[in-house]
Formats: sequence, structure tokens, C-alpha cells
Amino acid sequence: MVSLSESSPALDLAWVREQFPSLGLTVGGAPVIYLDNPAGTQVPRQVERGILSYFGSANANTHGSFLTSQRTDAVVERARLLTAALLGAQSPEEIAFGPNMTSLTQGLSRAFARLLRPGDELIVSDLDHDANISPWLELQEQGVVVRRIPIQPARGALDLAAFERLLNERTRLVAVGYASNALGTVNDVRRITELSHAAGAWVWVDAVHLAPHRLIDVQALDIDFLVCSAYKFFGPHLGVFWGKRQLLESLPARPIRPAPKNVPDKFESGTKNHEGLAGLIGALEYLVALGAPGHTLAAGSLEDARASLVRSMAAISAHENVLSRELLEGLGAIRGLRLYGVTSVEALSERVPTFGFTLEGLDTEEVARRLAQRGIFAWAGHHYALTLMDRLGLGEAGVVRLGAVHYNTSEEVGRTLNALEGLHR
Repeated sequence: MVSLSESSPALDLAWVREQFPSLGLTVGGAPVIYLDNPAGTQVPRQVERGILSYFGSANANTHGSFLTSQRTDAVVERARLLTAALLGAQSPEEIAFGPNMTSLTQGLSRAFARLLRPGDELIVSDLDHDANISPWLELQEQGVVVRRIPIQPARGALDLAAFERLLNERTRLVAVGYASNALGTVNDVRRITELSHAAGAWVWVDAVHLAPHRLIDVQALDIDFLVCSAYKFFGPHLGVFWGKRQLLESLPARPIRPAPKNVPDKFESGTKNHEGLAGLIGALEYLVALGAPGHTLAAGSLEDARASLVRSMAAISAHENVLSRELLEGLGAIRGLRLYGVTSVEALSERVPTFGFTLEGLDTEEVARRLAQRGIFAWAGHHYALTLMDRLGLGEAGVVRLGAVHYNTSEEVGRTLNALEGLHR
């Protein structure tokens, strides 16, 4: 986990905001404030250029003897390398791509189903997005038992003592989110992994919501599988799947007969979204440049890219720590506002800058609508965290969700807090 210490490198916010054309959008003459980021971030110019360049000079299928096909092969190879660098993977061959995290999880859950027997047990989390719950619940049809880690409602956090009691010799897989997409809570994945491995279970991590905020190091965590989505970390709509090489080799897949049977190709059904992968390269090269001296791209190898990404994510985390503090203190001072999840400024390391709240006397959708009229974009509802909302007694109405990322500013936070204070008057 990236340190949030004051020694973290400073974020060059002016350079960052110059890279995102959509930050120039206005509503009613005022610049838009994007706090809808948990549902999908804005993209830098490098993504646009990558996709346009691909269509202009490399648009072909893979493994041909001609130029555009060879360029497409290079795009796939580069996308794997930079994604491996982002996740701290041992090798680009551990990276596979798909339409989105949900589709990948659904497909891989069926692969796991071929290894499971009636009475085997899986564990999911009540804190998670339903994309990391429903695909595993489907395995109950073949006699697999699914158990659930409860939450501590007061903190919006997992009850790890209860989780430890759920583990037993029948546990085969633990599927858990790295961070809550509704409340911003960061789970102790390292501890969950230690407990799971001690019981002989694999660990599947949904890192969709953590990826834009913190450094991920799959090797240091010693997890077994991880999924995330590129459109949540400044890229196009693509899903990413990582797994330990030896486990990927043994995990069954069902590609069509002519398709490759090797890792990672056996997990990628049909023709890949090559233009999307070109856009993904753009997003990752932006993040690499963010951490490079003078923002000069120098990421020829996995090691070079990883070194720059470590610096980038440290700078991002330090900046977001400031935004989190401002939001926590400001939201806590608004009369009639109830904030869910981690609310202590002293516990900033246990959350990312995503905040779920309700405002007394106003429906959550009405709050989001009134903010939108002021050019402040936010979501309201259950955010696909259906079980979590039920556990909090909120149901379909859910919470208003504000989610900052590194291109957001303290000025935007202040403007948002003033708008919320005005709504309650």
C-alpha cells in the first residue's frame, strides 16, 4: 500500500488537468466538477490519440504477415506489458483482457465451477459490488456452498473476525473487493489473503475501485487472481484479468477449437478489442509520464514502467489524501448530512476519496439532480452494492456518492460543499 506520508512526491496538477480535454466542459457558464468518477473516469488525450492512431495505421486482426497485423500484435504486447507494470505482475503473460470486469468474473466463475464439487465452499463479501457476488452465487446450483463476510455497519467495513470463523477445510475460494465502490472503504486484502491461504483457499480480488487511487502489487499481496476495469483508471471500456502463472495454466477454459490453448490467450474469447487496447496503452502511458521527470515517457521495459508508476501512484495518493481530508471535514460539518463508512480523519489510510451519504429531507436522486444543475456530477442509488445497501437499511434509494480522483481540486471540493450546504437550507 502506498504511504500517505508528507514525503510523497507532489502532483503536478496543472500538467494533469491539461491532459484531460473534458475538464473544459461547462454547465451554465461554470466549469463542470466530475465527482461521478467511481462509475467511470474521464480520459486523457493520450487515450484519444491511441485509438485514432490505431484505426489510422494498424487496423487489422492479429498474427498476419502484413504491416497492420504486425502493428496490432505490437499493440497487444504493449498493452500486456504496461498492465503488468500497473499491477506489479511478474510477467505480461499473466494478463488477459475482456469486455469488462463483470464479464470476466462471470466467465472465470464458470471455469472455477469445473474444479468444484458439491459441498465445496466459497466466501463472498457483503461490502462488494454485485459483480463480485452474483457470479459466485450461481455456483450454488451445482451444490457449492456460498458464505458471506458480514460488515460492521457503523464503519462500513468488513468483520474480519467473523470472516476468520467462516474459513474451514472446505473453503476453496474467497472473492473480495479491494475497496468499496459505494463507501470508499479499503479492505485489508493482505490479512484476508494470509487467512485464506492458511485455510488452503485461493483469493480472488476485485480491484476495480482501488485501481485509480492506490498502487497495486499483486506479488507483495500474494493474492491469486485479480480483476479490474480500464475505464475506472482513465482508459476505455475494457476488463483486465491477472492470475498467478501456475494457476492460470491449471485453470480450465473453453475456447473454441481453433483458438489458442496457451496462457493468457485461452481466457480471451474471440477477437480482442484492439482499438480499446490502444486506448489502454494511452491511459497507462499517461500514468507512466505522470511519474517521470519532466513527464517524459520512458517505459521501454516492465521494470522502467513499474518504477514510474510507483512514483505516479504515490503522488496521486498524496493529493487524494488532501481531498479526502477536506471532504471528510466538510461533509461532517453539514447539518442533516449522514456519512456512511470510515468517517475519522485519523483513518484516511482505510479509505479512498469516495463518499456515500444521505441528506435529511431530500431523496438521494433529488440531491444528485440539484447538484447536476450546478455543474456538479454525482450518482445516487445503490451503485450495484445491493447487499451493502440492504445491510445499511437504505434499500434502492441508497446514497449520494461523491468520488474524487487525482484531477479533482480543492477548489472543486469547496464549491461542492457550498452547494450541499445550500441544498439543506
